[in-house]
Amino acid sequence: MVQELFHRASASLNKELPFVLYRKPNKDILNGVFQDNNHLYSVVDFSESGFVFAPFDLDSHPILLKTDDIVKVPIEQKNISSTFKDENAFSNDSEKADYIKLIAKALEVINEGKLDKVVISRKIEIKDEVSLLYLFQNLLNNYPKAFCYLWHHPKVGTWIGATPEILIKSRGTQFTTMSLAGTQSSNKFSKPNWTKKELNEQQVVTNYILETLKNKTVSLKASEVASIEAGQLWHLRTEINGVFAPGKFGEVLRALHPTPAVCGTPLANAKRFILENENYDRSFYTGFLGELNFSTELARNRNSRNQENSAYRSVAKKSELFVNLRCMQISKNVISIYVGGGITSDSIPESEWNETVLKSNTMFRVLKHK
Repeated sequence: MVQELFHRASASLNKELPFVLYRKPNKDILNGVFQDNNHLYSVVDFSESGFVFAPFDLDSHPILLKTDDIVKVPIEQKNISSTFKDENAFSNDSEKADYIKLIAKALEVINEGKLDKVVISRKIEIKDEVSLLYLFQNLLNNYPKAFCYLWHHPKVGTWIGATPEILIKSRGTQFTTMSLAGTQSSNKFSKPNWTKKELNEQQVVTNYILETLKNKTVSLKASEVASIEAGQLWHLRTEINGVFAPGKFGEVLRALHPTPAVCGTPLANAKRFILENENYDRSFYTGFLGELNFSTELARNRNSRNQENSAYRSVAKKSELFVNLRCMQISKNVISIYVGGGITSDSIPESEWNETVLKSNTMFRVLKHK
């Protein structure tokens, strides 16, 4: 059945029609959303319904795939253990020098007191051709704990990724979001020993989310910080739950994006620094994607003794959106891989470079098997 869904996606590619294939973290269902025309639809206020793909800078309108056809098929979790080791195989001295120079500039601005943190990213370009569906299958096999996707629109391009980070999950007016920061290489025999810099970086993200949402929600609660494993990496995560007023989902979403985890603090200053100094367009990297206002049925009465009332159900909207990390853009003969890291006053440029190399392996590990 999975192959039938892949054939459907291949047919959409040949007909130049938009589609997305995706599997949610730790799930055994592969989803396909297919649009039956090549029109470019935009999201205006996030009251729309469909599969959304939003850029880092929301001044550029997010794209909406219409759910003209939705296909769900069971998929086997193979959970391949990759042996990819050569972390520096695709880096060069020129790229490293440019990135470290940019980090040094960011540290100057931080030391002047204009920034507390800024997320600096870079793009790695490789000239190569790949089989999209074979590449996506490798991604599914390597990263069962991530949100894995293959997104295509003939008027925009093709993106593929495996992200560990939920931006927001909502059902009715209840929602869950998270702060995710800190990165260490995974060691299956022990949990990571987090540094002061990584713990502070995580707390900055958590504090920002709580502060920015407090006047836009009815209730808000944060969990204890925890270490979570995503592919070959460890991260720090805090889960935040709350309730928003009816019709305010768009306001909550715009308040959340971008978070300090992908931008920095103060937010406006960090975003300005990124747009003026990264010297490339992030496009959909560090944006978000996923199900927007899909319909779901809710039972009005969960008391099993009241069978008559249990027959009445209400329809609620649910959304499940993920931050677009660990991703690459695929064109005819160029693969662009996007990576970045948070820079604070405690940052060591060489260590920050090594962190981006580590993160890039998420995609290189998949390309290795293409």
